[in-house]
Amino acid sequence: MSLQFLHHRTSPGFLCPPPLDYNLTMLERRLSPPFVLRCFCLALTLPPILSSAFAQKPPPSGRILLMPRTMVSGDRATLAVLDVNGRLAPGAAVAFSNGDRLTTDATGRALFVAPLNPGVLFGSIVGREGRVPVTILPPDETAVTGIALASVPRFATLTDRFEIAGRGFCGGADANQITISGEPAFVLASSPTSLVVLPPPELEPGRASVDISCAKRYGPPLEVVFLALNLEADSSPLPPGVHRQLSVRVRGTTSKITLEARNLAPDIAELTGGNPLRVSSSGGEENVARFEVVGRKRGSFLVSIRLLSPRAASH
Repeated sequence: MSLQFLHHRTSPGFLCPPPLDYNLTMLERRLSPPFVLRCFCLALTLPPILSSAFAQKPPPSGRILLMPRTMVSGDRATLAVLDVNGRLAPGAAVAFSNGDRLTTDATGRALFVAPLNPGVLFGSIVGREGRVPVTILPPDETAVTGIALASVPRFATLTDRFEIAGRGFCGGADANQITISGEPAFVLASSPTSLVVLPPPELEPGRASVDISCAKRYGPPLEVVFLALNLEADSSPLPPGVHRQLSVRVRGTTSKITLEARNLAPDIAELTGGNPLRVSSSGGEENVARFEVVGRKRGSFLVSIRLLSPRAASH
């Protein structure tokens, strides 16, 4: 069993200024290395027989559905679909629990109008299991003259999306102008009350200013600490019964942060301590979080590790 490191960067999109051509160029540049959304992944290569079996029945192009957590009744919203490599997936079919269906455009996103009836709506990628809930809010609860922030992350990673909640955003993703340390970010999903944002590709670890505007409305000053998470592990074969440590080195803060590991193939390898497993980093200059896996049998396994970020106070 040979071990592969898949540091796949998420491929959502973010930016308004020069329209679609710039977005697509930016996206291709950012997605050239395969980066996996929301996590580090360690994967053992699939046996040739399994690989050929998958090739005979290719799954739907979409793997991950991104929707704003809340939407406003009768107002516009944008969703995004990512493929197995974390790239935006054009032509992905999405179905909603109210019977509506749509297909993502060339950017891997779709602009639509939220249902008129307030309540909980579920979305899913056609052909895949799992549903993503979103809450539809009445218009009178979201009326606002400017941009107000309700919830922002204290920490975010350089290679993953992060979410901002508030009021006064634009439902069309590219109508929101968001910059981080002066560099344009990419909006994957949006509604008047929720944004899902991907940081600029050249951003350095550490504290950064985040500026938000939409339709001549401007948000209050905002700062987020962006982290670089570097995975360190032995890539040699892992025999059954052998223990191996996985270390995640944190750059950008000396504070302790919480990471969650999830074993996606527990029959092949065991994640010591439970599944999922939350671990706090050591803090300090050598800020490291450690996990351990134990081989169970030969095969292909996958462990994902993601940041669990506390929310900052409302603005």
